[in-house]
Amino acid sequence: MSQSKTIPHLDLAPSTPGKLKPDKFSAYIHRQRFQSSLFKFTVGSALFLVLFVFLFVFCSPPASPPPRRILGDSWGGSYWERRVRSSARTRARGGHTVLVTGASGFVGTHVSLGLKRRGDGVVGLDNFNDYYDVELKRARQTLLGQAGVFVVEGDINDRELLEKLFNMVAFTHVMHLAAQAGVRYAMKNPASYVHSNIAGFVNLLEVCKSANPQPAIVWASSSSVYGLNSKVPFSEKDRTDQPASLYAATKKAGEEIAHTYNHIYGLSITGLRFFTVYGPWGRPDMAYYFFTQHILQRKQIEIFEGPQHSSVARDFTYIDDVVEGCLAALDTAKKSTGSGGTKKGSAQLRVYNLGNTSPVPVTKLVSILEKLLKVKAKKKLLPMPRNGDVKFTHANISLAQRELGYKPTTDLETGLKKFVKWYLNYHSGLKKYSS
Repeated sequence: MSQSKTIPHLDLAPSTPGKLKPDKFSAYIHRQRFQSSLFKFTVGSALFLVLFVFLFVFCSPPASPPPRRILGDSWGGSYWERRVRSSARTRARGGHTVLVTGASGFVGTHVSLGLKRRGDGVVGLDNFNDYYDVELKRARQTLLGQAGVFVVEGDINDRELLEKLFNMVAFTHVMHLAAQAGVRYAMKNPASYVHSNIAGFVNLLEVCKSANPQPAIVWASSSSVYGLNSKVPFSEKDRTDQPASLYAATKKAGEEIAHTYNHIYGLSITGLRFFTVYGPWGRPDMAYYFFTQHILQRKQIEIFEGPQHSSVARDFTYIDDVVEGCLAALDTAKKSTGSGGTKKGSAQLRVYNLGNTSPVPVTKLVSILEKLLKVKAKKKLLPMPRNGDVKFTHANISLAQRELGYKPTTDLETGLKKFVKWYLNYHSGLKKYSS
């Protein structure tokens, strides 16, 4: 066996007798054998490395899976289709037919109700993940059902489901509000942000660009895209290339992806940069919500400070004002210019700030809650951690005012008063139900 392996190397020896001395020939053979062993080792190591990478990439479980989806019955069937078509039916003359993703989320619920109240056809889509209390999302779903809005249980990454919905309903608009929210959670589960905010958005745009007719798209970006920008108030023309969190980076990526699909496929796309939205049916992971909960429970609340004990401030924007901005964006959105994935002409591409343009220190927020709840908060002041939060947000809304007629009217104390009233009613109802 060993001889047969050396035969090819002997073929490399000179064919003329007497030209190669025995000792040199022996050294030549050893050298060729060494090179052969080295070649085999290199090839074997390369194959092992390829196998290792393959097993690591394709066989290893993800370190941080996206939040678990809490889905009910699978979609499809004649009854399911009737509910979708009924929900999509418009009551107002010339009304929109809108697919609202993230419909059982905070903003999604209010926007869906606003659309339905004025006679638009609305079909909701939500995956009911467990990033926060699923019961709250189910309660919102019940509220929507009472208003005639059917919420399909599914994920924006489900291409087959999206295509089914577009085959059934000729949506004129898509209000894309589904996303993995939260700045701090990105440090625990980064994969969920890529899954929802990037992959999910691309999947939705892929279906929209292939639809005939193509819908106009309005979607939720975020004030977080301004990141470390120090110029205030934040304007749509300011730089957004210094994100302070992964959440912000995925929203910035979404804006660039939107530009691409607008440019290539003629999709009409409007991005809305929300500034700290609050109000009834809000998210439990937001400060105003869990501050209320902890104050009532007589638990300590942590309030972050900037350098040299400077205040941390937010441009708190009441939900009803944000809904008005969303509906105005829908109403002023021009039609997409593509058809079946082919661009026919240039299409509208816009981005707007939706804020209150009146930043309030977080300490002032706490003082208002103490007044409304009639309970003194147990406060602990801490330096702001490096977890993706920024010291302040402040919206310049002049563009939205000029082009959308956007005009926020709710100050923080008025908005928190409405939130507290809802919070006490909702949670007292839960206690009665559980008892």
